[in-house]
Amino acid sequence: MEAKKKWDLISVASIPLIMTLGNSMLIPILPLIREKLAVTSFQVSLLITAYSLAAILLIPVAGFLSDRYGRKIVIIPSLIIAGIGGAVCGLAAWFMPHPYAIILAGRLLQGIGAAGAAPVAMPLVGDMFTRESDVSSGLGLVETANTGGKVLSPILGSALASIIWFLPFLAIPVFCLISILMVAFLVKNPAKAKKSKQEASANPPDKEQEKQPSAPETRQKSQEQEKPPVSLPVFIKELKWIFSKNGRWLYAIFAIGGIAMFLLFGSLFYLSELLEDKYKLSGILKGCVLAIPLSLLCITSFITGKIIGQHKKRMKWLTFAGCVLSLGATLGSNFMTSSLPMLISMLSLLGIGIGLALPCLDAFITAGIDKSQRGTISSFYSSMRFIGVAAGPPVVSLLLTRVPGWIFYVMAAACLIAAALALFAIHPQTDVEQPAAGS
Repeated sequence: MEAKKKWDLISVASIPLIMTLGNSMLIPILPLIREKLAVTSFQVSLLITAYSLAAILLIPVAGFLSDRYGRKIVIIPSLIIAGIGGAVCGLAAWFMPHPYAIILAGRLLQGIGAAGAAPVAMPLVGDMFTRESDVSSGLGLVETANTGGKVLSPILGSALASIIWFLPFLAIPVFCLISILMVAFLVKNPAKAKKSKQEASANPPDKEQEKQPSAPETRQKSQEQEKPPVSLPVFIKELKWIFSKNGRWLYAIFAIGGIAMFLLFGSLFYLSELLEDKYKLSGILKGCVLAIPLSLLCITSFITGKIIGQHKKRMKWLTFAGCVLSLGATLGSNFMTSSLPMLISMLSLLGIGIGLALPCLDAFITAGIDKSQRGTISSFYSSMRFIGVAAGPPVVSLLLTRVPGWIFYVMAAACLIAAALALFAIHPQTDVEQPAAGS
Protein backbone atom coordinates (compact mmCIF):
# COMPACT_ATOMS: atom_id res chain seq x y z
CA MET A 1 0.00 0.00 0.00
CA GLU A 2 1.23 3.50 -0.84
CA ALA A 3 2.76 4.96 2.35
CA LYS A 4 1.96 8.55 1.38
CA LYS A 5 -1.77 7.76 1.52
CA LYS A 6 -1.66 6.43 5.06
CA TRP A 7 -3.29 9.49 6.63
CA ASP A 8 -5.81 9.76 3.81
CA LEU A 9 -6.91 6.20 4.55
CA ILE A 10 -7.00 6.73 8.32
CA SER A 11 -9.15 9.83 7.80
CA VAL A 12 -11.54 7.95 5.52
CA ALA A 13 -11.69 5.11 8.05
CA SER A 14 -12.75 7.63 10.71
CA ILE A 15 -16.05 8.15 8.86
CA PRO A 16 -17.55 4.66 9.32
CA LEU A 17 -15.99 4.50 12.79
CA ILE A 18 -17.78 7.65 13.94
CA MET A 19 -21.04 6.84 12.14
CA THR A 20 -21.00 3.43 13.83
CA LEU A 21 -20.39 5.03 17.22
CA GLY A 22 -23.34 7.36 16.59
CA ASN A 23 -25.69 4.42 16.14
CA SER A 24 -24.27 1.43 18.03
CA MET A 25 -23.57 3.39 21.23
CA LEU A 26 -27.31 3.27 21.85
CA ILE A 27 -27.58 -0.54 21.76
CA PRO A 28 -26.43 -1.18 25.37
CA ILE A 29 -28.41 1.73 26.79
CA LEU A 30 -31.74 1.08 25.02
CA PRO A 31 -33.25 -0.43 28.19
CA LEU A 32 -32.13 2.68 30.12
CA ILE A 33 -33.58 4.99 27.46
CA ARG A 34 -36.81 2.96 27.55
CA GLU A 35 -37.01 3.55 31.30
CA LYS A 36 -36.17 7.27 31.14
CA LEU A 37 -38.63 7.98 28.32
CA ALA A 38 -41.33 5.65 29.70
CA VAL A 39 -41.84 3.90 26.34
CA THR A 40 -42.13 0.28 25.24
CA SER A 41 -39.33 -1.99 24.06
CA PHE A 42 -40.65 -1.74 20.50
CA GLN A 43 -40.76 2.08 20.65
CA VAL A 44 -37.20 2.31 21.87
CA SER A 45 -36.05 -0.05 19.10
CA LEU A 46 -37.44 2.51 16.63
CA LEU A 47 -34.58 4.85 17.59
CA ILE A 48 -32.30 2.46 15.70
CA THR A 49 -34.82 1.88 12.92
CA ALA A 50 -35.52 5.60 12.31
CA TYR A 51 -31.82 6.29 11.80
CA SER A 52 -31.55 3.41 9.36
CA LEU A 53 -34.72 4.16 7.41
CA ALA A 54 -33.59 7.70 6.66
CA ALA A 55 -30.25 6.36 5.47
CA ILE A 56 -31.88 3.64 3.33
CA LEU A 57 -33.93 6.19 1.37
CA LEU A 58 -31.13 8.71 0.80
CA ILE A 59 -28.01 6.57 0.37
CA PRO A 60 -28.62 6.02 -3.39
CA VAL A 61 -29.05 9.79 -3.85
CA ALA A 62 -25.78 10.40 -2.00
CA GLY A 63 -24.05 7.78 -4.12
CA PHE A 64 -25.21 9.41 -7.34
CA LEU A 65 -24.15 12.87 -6.14
CA SER A 66 -20.72 11.55 -5.11
CA ASP A 67 -20.22 10.01 -8.56
CA ARG A 68 -21.29 13.24 -10.23
CA TYR A 69 -19.71 15.95 -8.05
CA GLY A 70 -17.07 14.23 -5.91
CA ARG A 71 -16.83 12.25 -2.69
CA LYS A 72 -15.67 14.99 -0.28
CA ILE A 73 -18.33 17.42 -1.49
CA VAL A 74 -20.94 14.93 -0.29
CA ILE A 75 -19.18 13.59 2.81
CA ILE A 76 -18.45 16.83 4.67
CA PRO A 77 -21.98 18.34 4.58
CA SER A 78 -23.36 14.91 5.50
CA LEU A 79 -21.15 14.76 8.60
CA ILE A 80 -22.40 18.23 9.57
CA ILE A 81 -26.03 17.09 9.27
CA ALA A 82 -25.31 13.95 11.31
CA GLY A 83 -23.76 16.09 14.04
CA ILE A 84 -26.79 18.40 14.11
CA GLY A 85 -29.07 15.36 14.42
CA GLY A 86 -27.15 14.12 17.45
CA ALA A 87 -27.32 17.58 19.03
CA VAL A 88 -31.11 17.71 18.52
CA CYS A 89 -31.48 14.36 20.33
CA GLY A 90 -29.26 15.40 23.22
CA LEU A 91 -30.79 18.83 23.74
CA ALA A 92 -34.33 17.43 23.55
CA ALA A 93 -33.50 14.83 26.20
CA TRP A 94 -31.88 17.52 28.35
CA PHE A 95 -34.52 20.24 28.26
CA MET A 96 -37.88 18.69 27.29
CA PRO A 97 -40.17 16.83 29.71
CA HIS A 98 -41.46 14.45 26.99
CA PRO A 99 -38.71 14.33 24.37
CA TYR A 100 -39.38 10.97 22.62
CA ALA A 101 -40.86 12.43 19.42
CA ILE A 102 -38.10 15.03 19.04
CA ILE A 103 -35.41 12.43 19.74
CA LEU A 104 -36.96 10.27 17.03
CA ALA A 105 -36.87 13.26 14.65
CA GLY A 106 -33.24 13.91 15.58
CA ARG A 107 -32.41 10.29 14.81
CA LEU A 108 -34.02 10.71 11.39
CA LEU A 109 -31.85 13.78 10.79
CA GLN A 110 -28.80 11.87 11.96
CA GLY A 111 -29.67 9.09 9.52
CA ILE A 112 -29.91 11.61 6.68
CA GLY A 113 -26.35 12.69 7.46
CA ALA A 114 -25.16 9.10 7.74
CA ALA A 115 -26.53 8.40 4.25
CA GLY A 116 -23.91 10.64 2.66
CA ALA A 117 -21.01 9.84 4.96
CA ALA A 118 -20.12 6.21 5.69
CA PRO A 119 -21.46 4.65 2.43
CA VAL A 120 -19.44 7.08 0.29
CA ALA A 121 -16.25 6.15 2.14
CA MET A 122 -16.08 2.76 0.44
CA PRO A 123 -15.97 4.04 -3.18
CA LEU A 124 -13.56 6.77 -2.05
CA VAL A 125 -11.09 4.05 -1.03
CA GLY A 126 -11.57 2.47 -4.45
CA ASP A 127 -10.71 5.83 -6.04
CA MET A 128 -7.57 6.32 -3.95
CA PHE A 129 -5.62 3.29 -5.17
CA THR A 130 -4.83 1.79 -8.56
CA ARG A 131 -3.84 -1.73 -7.49
CA GLU A 132 -6.67 -4.06 -6.49
CA SER A 133 -4.59 -5.52 -3.66
CA ASP A 134 -4.26 -2.01 -2.16
CA VAL A 135 -8.00 -1.46 -2.58
CA SER A 136 -8.79 -4.74 -0.81
CA SER A 137 -6.37 -3.93 2.00
CA GLY A 138 -7.78 -0.40 2.34
CA LEU A 139 -11.34 -1.69 2.41
CA GLY A 140 -10.30 -4.20 5.06
CA LEU A 141 -9.08 -1.30 7.21
CA VAL A 142 -12.31 0.66 6.62
CA GLU A 143 -14.44 -2.39 7.47
CA THR A 144 -12.25 -2.96 10.54
CA ALA A 145 -12.86 0.66 11.60
CA ASN A 146 -16.56 0.03 11.14
CA THR A 147 -16.50 -3.12 13.26
CA GLY A 148 -14.01 -1.52 15.65
CA GLY A 149 -16.59 1.19 16.25
CA LYS A 150 -19.06 -1.55 17.09
CA VAL A 151 -16.58 -2.99 19.61
CA LEU A 152 -15.97 0.38 21.23
CA SER A 153 -19.63 1.46 21.08
CA PRO A 154 -21.13 -0.64 23.89
CA ILE A 155 -18.31 0.25 26.28
CA LEU A 156 -18.24 3.95 25.40
CA GLY A 157 -22.04 4.24 25.28
CA SER A 158 -22.38 2.58 28.70
CA ALA A 159 -19.62 4.75 30.17
CA LEU A 160 -21.13 8.00 28.89
CA ALA A 161 -24.65 7.02 29.97
CA SER A 162 -23.38 6.22 33.46
CA ILE A 163 -22.58 9.95 33.80
CA ILE A 164 -25.77 11.32 32.18
CA TRP A 165 -28.14 9.01 30.31
CA PHE A 166 -28.38 11.28 27.24
CA LEU A 167 -24.65 12.07 27.03
CA PRO A 168 -24.13 9.59 24.14
CA PHE A 169 -26.37 11.80 22.01
CA LEU A 170 -24.34 14.92 22.84
CA ALA A 171 -21.08 13.11 22.03
CA ILE A 172 -22.15 12.61 18.40
CA PRO A 173 -21.53 16.24 17.26
CA VAL A 174 -18.06 16.10 18.82
CA PHE A 175 -17.19 12.88 16.99
CA CYS A 176 -18.53 14.28 13.71
CA LEU A 177 -16.42 17.43 14.09
CA ILE A 178 -13.27 15.31 14.46
CA SER A 179 -14.06 13.41 11.26
CA ILE A 180 -14.94 16.62 9.38
CA LEU A 181 -11.54 18.13 10.19
CA MET A 182 -9.66 14.96 9.24
CA VAL A 183 -11.45 14.57 5.91
CA ALA A 184 -11.21 18.27 5.05
CA PHE A 185 -7.48 18.62 5.67
CA LEU A 186 -5.98 15.13 5.25
CA VAL A 187 -7.92 13.49 2.41
CA LYS A 188 -6.79 14.54 -1.05
CA ASN A 189 -9.07 14.30 -4.04
CA PRO A 190 -8.31 11.34 -6.35
CA ALA A 191 -5.49 12.02 -8.75
CA LYS A 192 -6.24 13.64 -12.07
CA ALA A 193 -4.92 12.49 -15.40
CA LYS A 194 -1.72 14.51 -15.24
CA LYS A 195 -0.81 13.22 -11.83
CA SER A 196 -1.65 9.67 -12.88
CA LYS A 197 0.83 9.93 -15.76
CA GLN A 198 3.53 11.14 -13.40
CA GLU A 199 2.88 8.23 -11.05
CA ALA A 200 2.91 5.84 -13.99
CA SER A 201 6.37 7.04 -15.06
CA ALA A 202 7.66 6.83 -11.50
CA ASN A 203 6.13 3.36 -10.99
CA PRO A 204 6.47 1.38 -14.24
CA PRO A 205 4.29 -1.72 -14.60
CA ASP A 206 5.71 -5.08 -13.63
CA LYS A 207 6.63 -7.71 -16.19
CA GLU A 208 3.35 -9.54 -15.90
CA GLN A 209 1.45 -6.37 -16.65
CA GLU A 210 3.73 -5.70 -19.65
CA LYS A 211 2.97 -9.14 -21.02
CA GLN A 212 -0.75 -8.70 -20.56
CA PRO A 213 -1.61 -5.04 -21.28
CA SER A 214 -5.25 -4.06 -20.90
CA ALA A 215 -6.00 -1.43 -23.53
CA PRO A 216 -9.72 -1.20 -22.75
CA GLU A 217 -8.95 -0.68 -19.07
CA THR A 218 -6.41 2.06 -19.87
CA ARG A 219 -8.86 3.77 -22.22
CA GLN A 220 -11.61 3.47 -19.60
CA LYS A 221 -9.47 5.14 -16.90
CA SER A 222 -8.53 7.95 -19.28
CA GLN A 223 -12.18 8.58 -20.05
CA GLU A 224 -13.05 8.60 -16.34
CA GLN A 225 -10.49 11.32 -15.69
CA GLU A 226 -11.44 13.55 -18.61
CA LYS A 227 -15.18 13.24 -19.24
CA PRO A 228 -17.65 15.65 -17.60
CA PRO A 229 -20.48 14.34 -15.39
CA VAL A 230 -23.10 12.50 -17.42
CA SER A 231 -26.75 13.52 -17.42
CA LEU A 232 -29.20 11.71 -15.17
CA PRO A 233 -30.96 9.83 -18.05
CA VAL A 234 -27.61 8.58 -19.37
CA PHE A 235 -26.53 7.63 -15.86
CA ILE A 236 -29.74 5.63 -15.30
CA LYS A 237 -29.22 3.91 -18.66
CA GLU A 238 -25.70 2.93 -17.60
CA LEU A 239 -27.01 1.56 -14.29
CA LYS A 240 -29.59 -0.53 -16.11
CA TRP A 241 -26.83 -1.96 -18.27
CA ILE A 242 -24.73 -2.78 -15.20
CA PHE A 243 -27.58 -4.62 -13.51
CA SER A 244 -28.55 -6.44 -16.71
CA LYS A 245 -24.98 -7.71 -17.04
CA ASN A 246 -23.98 -8.21 -13.39
CA GLY A 247 -27.34 -8.41 -11.64
CA ARG A 248 -26.99 -11.97 -10.35
CA TRP A 249 -23.89 -11.46 -8.23
CA LEU A 250 -24.78 -7.87 -7.30
CA TYR A 251 -28.21 -8.82 -5.95
CA ALA A 252 -26.62 -11.70 -4.05
CA ILE A 253 -24.04 -9.42 -2.42
CA PHE A 254 -26.71 -6.84 -1.55
CA ALA A 255 -28.83 -9.53 0.11
CA ILE A 256 -25.92 -11.11 2.02
CA GLY A 257 -24.85 -7.69 3.32
CA GLY A 258 -28.37 -6.94 4.53
CA ILE A 259 -28.65 -10.35 6.20
CA ALA A 260 -25.31 -9.87 7.95
CA MET A 261 -26.44 -6.59 9.49
CA PHE A 262 -29.82 -8.08 10.44
CA LEU A 263 -28.00 -10.87 12.29
CA LEU A 264 -25.56 -8.50 13.96
CA PHE A 265 -28.01 -5.87 15.23
CA GLY A 266 -30.72 -8.40 16.00
CA SER A 267 -28.38 -10.50 18.12
CA LEU A 268 -26.95 -7.42 19.87
CA PHE A 269 -30.44 -6.17 20.72
CA TYR A 270 -31.37 -9.61 22.06
CA LEU A 271 -28.20 -9.85 24.14
CA SER A 272 -28.63 -6.31 25.50
CA GLU A 273 -32.18 -7.06 26.64
CA LEU A 274 -31.14 -10.42 28.11
CA LEU A 275 -28.22 -8.96 30.08
CA GLU A 276 -30.42 -6.22 31.53
CA ASP A 277 -33.57 -8.21 32.30
CA LYS A 278 -32.29 -11.69 33.22
CA TYR A 279 -28.73 -11.15 34.44
CA LYS A 280 -29.16 -7.61 35.84
CA LEU A 281 -25.99 -6.40 34.13
CA SER A 282 -25.74 -2.70 33.29
CA GLY A 283 -23.21 0.04 32.80
CA ILE A 284 -19.65 -0.56 31.63
CA LEU A 285 -19.70 -4.25 32.61
CA LYS A 286 -22.63 -4.84 30.29
CA GLY A 287 -20.82 -2.93 27.54
CA CYS A 288 -17.75 -5.12 27.96
CA VAL A 289 -19.84 -8.29 27.61
CA LEU A 290 -21.48 -6.96 24.44
CA ALA A 291 -18.02 -6.12 23.09
CA ILE A 292 -16.80 -9.74 23.22
CA PRO A 293 -18.46 -11.01 20.01
CA LEU A 294 -17.87 -7.64 18.37
CA SER A 295 -14.14 -7.83 19.12
CA LEU A 296 -13.89 -11.17 17.33
CA LEU A 297 -15.84 -9.73 14.40
CA CYS A 298 -13.38 -6.82 14.24
CA ILE A 299 -10.27 -9.02 14.37
CA THR A 300 -11.66 -11.42 11.77
CA SER A 301 -12.61 -8.54 9.47
CA PHE A 302 -9.10 -7.07 9.69
CA ILE A 303 -7.38 -10.39 8.95
CA THR A 304 -9.77 -11.18 6.10
CA GLY A 305 -9.12 -7.82 4.46
CA LYS A 306 -5.40 -8.55 4.56
CA ILE A 307 -5.54 -12.04 3.04
CA ILE A 308 -8.11 -11.73 0.25
CA GLY A 309 -5.99 -9.53 -2.00
CA GLN A 310 -7.21 -9.83 -5.61
CA HIS A 311 -8.37 -13.42 -5.21
CA LYS A 312 -12.04 -13.41 -6.20
CA LYS A 313 -12.52 -17.14 -5.68
CA ARG A 314 -11.05 -16.82 -2.20
CA MET A 315 -13.54 -14.02 -1.51
CA LYS A 316 -16.43 -16.24 -2.63
CA TRP A 317 -15.45 -19.19 -0.44
CA LEU A 318 -14.68 -17.05 2.59
CA THR A 319 -18.11 -15.45 2.21
CA PHE A 320 -19.72 -18.89 1.98
CA ALA A 321 -17.71 -20.14 4.98
CA GLY A 322 -18.79 -17.11 7.00
CA CYS A 323 -22.45 -17.77 6.19
CA VAL A 324 -22.18 -21.45 7.13
CA LEU A 325 -20.39 -20.59 10.38
CA SER A 326 -23.11 -18.05 11.18
CA LEU A 327 -25.74 -20.71 10.48
CA GLY A 328 -24.12 -23.08 12.98
CA ALA A 329 -23.74 -20.29 15.54
CA THR A 330 -27.39 -19.22 15.39
CA LEU A 331 -28.64 -22.81 15.65
CA GLY A 332 -26.28 -23.40 18.56
CA SER A 333 -27.42 -20.20 20.30
CA ASN A 334 -30.98 -21.51 20.45
CA PHE A 335 -29.84 -24.24 22.86
CA MET A 336 -27.52 -22.03 24.93
CA THR A 337 -29.87 -19.30 26.18
CA SER A 338 -29.80 -20.66 29.74
CA SER A 339 -25.99 -20.39 29.96
CA LEU A 340 -24.55 -16.92 29.46
CA PRO A 341 -20.93 -18.09 28.79
CA MET A 342 -22.11 -20.60 26.16
CA LEU A 343 -24.42 -18.05 24.56
CA ILE A 344 -21.57 -15.54 24.35
CA SER A 345 -19.42 -18.25 22.74
CA MET A 346 -22.06 -18.93 20.09
CA LEU A 347 -22.57 -15.23 19.39
CA SER A 348 -18.79 -14.84 19.12
CA LEU A 349 -18.79 -17.51 16.41
CA LEU A 350 -21.54 -15.50 14.72
CA GLY A 351 -19.28 -12.45 14.88
CA ILE A 352 -16.43 -14.40 13.28
CA GLY A 353 -18.74 -15.56 10.49
CA ILE A 354 -19.90 -12.01 9.75
CA GLY A 355 -16.28 -10.79 9.91
CA LEU A 356 -15.31 -13.33 7.24
CA ALA A 357 -18.02 -12.18 4.86
CA LEU A 358 -18.11 -8.37 5.08
CA PRO A 359 -14.63 -7.46 3.71
CA CYS A 360 -15.16 -9.87 0.81
CA LEU A 361 -18.49 -8.27 -0.07
CA ASP A 362 -16.92 -4.80 0.05
CA ALA A 363 -14.07 -5.88 -2.23
CA PHE A 364 -16.41 -7.51 -4.76
CA ILE A 365 -18.35 -4.24 -5.11
CA THR A 366 -15.36 -1.94 -5.56
CA ALA A 367 -13.33 -4.30 -7.78
CA GLY A 368 -16.24 -5.29 -10.01
CA ILE A 369 -17.74 -1.89 -10.81
CA ASP A 370 -16.43 0.94 -12.98
CA LYS A 371 -15.32 4.01 -11.04
CA SER A 372 -17.94 6.28 -12.62
CA GLN A 373 -20.79 4.15 -11.17
CA ARG A 374 -18.98 2.80 -8.12
CA GLY A 375 -20.46 5.29 -5.67
CA THR A 376 -24.03 4.58 -6.75
CA ILE A 377 -23.66 0.78 -6.76
CA SER A 378 -21.91 0.95 -3.38
CA SER A 379 -24.79 3.07 -2.11
CA PHE A 380 -27.31 0.37 -3.06
CA TYR A 381 -25.20 -2.13 -1.16
CA SER A 382 -25.03 0.20 1.84
CA SER A 383 -28.80 0.69 1.69
CA MET A 384 -29.30 -3.06 1.92
CA ARG A 385 -26.99 -3.17 4.93
CA PHE A 386 -29.03 -0.42 6.58
CA ILE A 387 -32.21 -2.37 5.88
CA GLY A 388 -30.68 -5.16 7.96
CA VAL A 389 -29.79 -2.68 10.71
CA ALA A 390 -33.33 -1.25 10.63
CA ALA A 391 -35.02 -4.66 10.70
CA GLY A 392 -32.93 -6.40 13.36
CA PRO A 393 -34.01 -4.71 16.63
CA PRO A 394 -37.78 -4.39 15.94
CA VAL A 395 -38.05 -7.95 14.56
CA VAL A 396 -36.26 -9.36 17.60
CA SER A 397 -38.37 -7.15 19.90
CA LEU A 398 -41.59 -8.50 18.39
CA LEU A 399 -40.35 -12.09 18.56
CA LEU A 400 -39.29 -11.62 22.19
CA THR A 401 -42.78 -10.55 23.21
CA ARG A 402 -44.67 -13.17 21.17
CA VAL A 403 -42.58 -16.25 20.25
CA PRO A 404 -39.13 -15.92 21.87
CA GLY A 405 -38.20 -19.49 20.94
CA TRP A 406 -38.28 -18.57 17.26
CA ILE A 407 -35.61 -15.84 17.37
CA PHE A 408 -32.59 -17.94 16.49
CA TYR A 409 -34.53 -20.13 14.06
CA VAL A 410 -35.44 -16.99 12.11
CA MET A 411 -31.79 -15.95 12.15
CA ALA A 412 -30.70 -19.44 11.05
CA ALA A 413 -33.11 -19.30 8.11
CA ALA A 414 -31.56 -15.97 7.08
CA CYS A 415 -28.07 -17.52 7.30
CA LEU A 416 -29.18 -20.43 5.11
CA ILE A 417 -30.43 -18.02 2.44
CA ALA A 418 -27.14 -16.09 2.57
CA ALA A 419 -25.08 -19.28 2.25
CA ALA A 420 -27.14 -20.41 -0.77
CA LEU A 421 -26.66 -17.02 -2.44
CA ALA A 422 -22.91 -17.08 -1.84
CA LEU A 423 -22.63 -20.61 -3.22
CA PHE A 424 -24.85 -20.37 -6.29
CA ALA A 425 -24.95 -16.69 -7.32
CA ILE A 426 -21.31 -15.55 -7.04
CA HIS A 427 -19.14 -17.19 -9.72
CA PRO A 428 -15.86 -15.42 -10.57
CA GLN A 429 -14.15 -17.31 -13.40
CA THR A 430 -10.62 -16.69 -12.15
CA ASP A 431 -8.89 -15.28 -9.10
CA VAL A 432 -7.73 -12.10 -10.81
CA GLU A 433 -10.64 -11.09 -13.03
CA GLN A 434 -13.30 -8.73 -11.89
CA PRO A 435 -16.38 -10.58 -10.70
CA ALA A 436 -18.40 -8.92 -13.42
CA ALA A 437 -16.52 -10.90 -15.99
CA GLY A 438 -17.55 -14.16 -14.43
CA SER A 439 -21.01 -13.34 -13.23
